[in-house]
Amino acid sequence: MRQRRIGRNGPSVSAVGLGCMGMSEFYGPTDEGGSLETLTAALDSGVTFLDTADMYGKGHNERLVGRAVAGRRDEVFLATKFGIRRDETDPRLGRMVDSSPEHCRRAIDASLQRLGVDHVDLYYLHRRDPDVPIEETVGAMAELVRAGKVRHLGLSEVTADTLRRAHAVHPIAALQTEYSLWTREVEDEVLPAARELGTTLVAYSPIGRGFLTGTITRPEDLDPTDFRHSHPRFQQEHLRRNVRIVERLRELAAEFGCSPVQLALAWLLAQGEDIVPIPGTRRIPYLRENVAAAELRLTDEQLAAVSAAVPRTAVSGERYDAAGMATVGR
Repeated sequence: MRQRRIGRNGPSVSAVGLGCMGMSEFYGPTDEGGSLETLTAALDSGVTFLDTADMYGKGHNERLVGRAVAGRRDEVFLATKFGIRRDETDPRLGRMVDSSPEHCRRAIDASLQRLGVDHVDLYYLHRRDPDVPIEETVGAMAELVRAGKVRHLGLSEVTADTLRRAHAVHPIAALQTEYSLWTREVEDEVLPAARELGTTLVAYSPIGRGFLTGTITRPEDLDPTDFRHSHPRFQQEHLRRNVRIVERLRELAAEFGCSPVQLALAWLLAQGEDIVPIPGTRRIPYLRENVAAAELRLTDEQLAAVSAAVPRTAVSGERYDAAGMATVGR
């Protein structure tokens, strides 16, 4: 597996990581046994970068990842997040953003216990409460570095200004945000700021939440409990328009001798050595497909053809519903 660096002078990780969220919830029924097998296969394949969060499955995902890395801790660059609290009594769909220093200090200890480790390699602020100064939150996160509980700090879905303010308090090694062929707003301000600061961009949903596989053409293709039903891009007219984009991507993939997934990942990897995608999957065949994309080299002409096939202006619909969009870009 090719390697990429986290932060300007940080450790190297596999060029393609593994997002573990879907192993616990959000994408329909889960299979814990199958997920553990996939996690083991990922490590065996040279995937060293595992991404989880305390809110995924209300702690289940961290416990699952902890079981997978037990006895193999030195092989893994382990990332988790805090900042979204799950409370079913809360009127905001059972979730609330809490980036307070007090919650930060409590959350890390709970995460370490669930993961069964004495430190995490990368600790992200999952979402930011704009009423809490980012300097206060990152100040508390920096305390965790000094205490040895955390090695590197990260942020998720923040603005370029927030990133710069945070970095002035403590180096921000990684910024996680949605980035793929059909979500490219990060290229305008956030990615340039990250490069200015030496912050690696960790791209979640690099296959467009599965849409760029080409297998989702109608709402019925998703499990009834799948949270993508709430996303505008997967609804009605938006979905019909977006399917046309994927049709062209499938044609190019066939021409280039790869799958649409591999083409989407290879395009993203080619956008810079400071970008690390973390596609999520629960199944070993899809894991292997993702891993193989790290070795795919596209020519300049092929990259241009892919970009032209999925122009930014052609994507229809917001990436989250109104409640979700209100939590990003803070």
